[in-house]
This record gives sequence, structure tokens and C-alpha cells, in this order.
Amino acid sequence: MTKQILGLIVNPIAGLGGRVGLKGSDGAEIQQKAREMGATPQAGERAVEALQVLLPLQPDLEILTYPAEMGADAAQKAGFAPRLIGAIAAGQTTAKDTQRAAKDMLQHGVTLLLFAGGDGTARDVCAAIGLELPALGIPAGVKIHSAVYATQPRHAGELAVAFLHGEAELRQAEVMDIDEEAFRAGRVSPRLYGYLKIPYLQRYVQGVKAPSQLSEPAALEAIAEDLAERMKPGWLYIFGPGSTTHAIAKHLGLEKTLLGVDAVLDGKIVAADANEADLLRLLEDDQPAEIIVTPIGGQGCIFGRGNQQISPAVIRKVGREHIRVVSSPEKIQALDGAPLWADTGDRAVDEMLSGYMAVITGYKESVMYKVTA
Repeated sequence: MTKQILGLIVNPIAGLGGRVGLKGSDGAEIQQKAREMGATPQAGERAVEALQVLLPLQPDLEILTYPAEMGADAAQKAGFAPRLIGAIAAGQTTAKDTQRAAKDMLQHGVTLLLFAGGDGTARDVCAAIGLELPALGIPAGVKIHSAVYATQPRHAGELAVAFLHGEAELRQAEVMDIDEEAFRAGRVSPRLYGYLKIPYLQRYVQGVKAPSQLSEPAALEAIAEDLAERMKPGWLYIFGPGSTTHAIAKHLGLEKTLLGVDAVLDGKIVAADANEADLLRLLEDDQPAEIIVTPIGGQGCIFGRGNQQISPAVIRKVGREHIRVVSSPEKIQALDGAPLWADTGDRAVDEMLSGYMAVITGYKESVMYKVTA
């Protein structure tokens, strides 16, 4: 293989607000609040995971990136000796830095641009390069509605390898984002910001998030009745976010937050819009618990997109056997056979979740559905 250049951009604050329940990382105030709550950056480590897949391509692959936390740190940790361009103010990077870096990558003629972040990062990359340069996202954000991201960091690496070997086609994919302030207030306002040209192999790329269908209320009420019969005194029930779980909770007589994670004990909400620390406190002293989640419409993700509060540590405490996946039949059918998947940030937990799970689709009705890591 002739020498090829891989561009790398890391948004160091992407995903910062996920496990602490802030539903995003946009804005200096939110970033500061997330740090005060104990949040730690995740994007760099997720970039490392993707880049390690590319190590066998050395010495025929050069990594071109920005200094320090915007790429150099991750590339070096992954085992590369990157070529550096540009300059940043360490610890003070902004969207303008991402846009400038993407423009520089275009001018330097990189073969493929990998960027680690979320929907905001995809917007910045799109604004800088449009369809002029192949690009692919390494998922590191809290909310990822865009279809320009791989399902997991290592899948980004595997897809990049396939593309560099001429084994993946290019396809235009949507860059979506929402108003984070509205999102924190329980309103989803998605907007199309443009398209990026991405390498595409279906098994590696997530779809654009799709809303729940209006024809689902009867199915959700039936699921709620099924869950009501399963619920036991003294057990903690952790409800993930989304319109599906919100509607089910409403049928159970619970005032659940639409986009947060809520914990229920003996018919009462004991933690509304809980973060990871809240959940871990509730799970102390071997508290028996179940997790109730629904796949993201159009994507099939059950953990790692918008529900990072249900962290690997929480999942381990609860156990795979106590995870309930709920979905209307329409949402499952819309996946057209594509598997459910998880991207928790912990490879061992993702693999623990893989295999077949029962998905509750109605009253006393379920389907066995494949989950991949």
C-alpha cells in the first residue's frame, strides 16, 4: 500500500457531561459544571481505541494531527509518531479550533479525516470541509443523532482500514444536532446541518436517529401492563431516557423525565434525572435492581447514546440478567434485521451484553434479538 495520510481531530471535551447527567457538553458553563461534578474527558481514550486498530498499517500510514489533547496525545498513546500542525491553547480549545484543524487537514491533502466527538463536533467538521474530504466520526459525545459516526471506536478504526485498502465505498451521511438547552428542558429539536462524505459498510456505521411512530401507544400500554406484573416489592427499577420509556412509565402512573434516567422503588420515583453517582448510591448494600431501556429509533443502540448515566459500573452491579429491553414492534421492524448494539466505553461490558436478549414488545409478548459488541 502506498503512503497514505490519516487526519485526526479530537474534541477533548466531547462527552464530558454524559455520566453526570448533563445531556451534553456544549458551552463553557456546562463543561465547568461537569468537571465540578467529577466528570472526566473520554474522547482521547476513545480515539486511542480506534487508532490502535490502524497500527498494523505502519509504516505506510502517517498520522497528521493537532498538538496535545486535540490529537497528538491520543496518537502517541496509540503507538504512532504523528506529524503535528497548527497550534492550540491547551485546556481552552473551542469549536473554532476544530473548524481550523479540519480546514488544515483539507489543505494538507489527507486521505481520510477521523474526528472524535459528538454532534457538535460533526457540525464543526461539516462547516469546515463539507463534502470535499472523506471523514468519519469516532463516537465520543453524549448525544449522537448524526449518521456520520461508527457504532463504536474500534469500528471506526476497522472501517478506516477497509477504506484505506479500497474496500469501503463513500456515501453522503446526515449531520444532525439538537438544541441542548431545549434538550435539558425535555424537548427534542433536531435539525439537519449538512452532509459529510463517509466510508460506508453497514455493519460499522450507525444510522440517523429516528423518532418513535405515532401508531405505538397501544403497544406501549401493553408493555407497561407486562412490566407492572413483573415488578417486585423492594426492587429498584432504573428507567432509561426516551419517549418509549416515558410513555411506559406514564401508563404505570409515574412522572418520569422524558430525557433523563429515573429510579423507581415500590411504585415511587426515588431519583429523577439521576446521574451515575446517584445510581451507584442507590445500588449500595446489594440492592436488587433492574434496568429498563429502549433501543434508539433508527440506530438500535441500547447503551452509550444519551444514557451514559447507566455506566459500565451500574450495569455490572445490576447484571445482564436484570436488563429489560422494551420496544414497540414498529421500532424493531424498522431496524430491518440490523442488530441492537452497545457502546458503553468498556469493552468487557459491551461483550458481556452481546448475544441474544429478550425484547418485550407487548403484553406477554417478546422477541429474541441479537445484541452485538
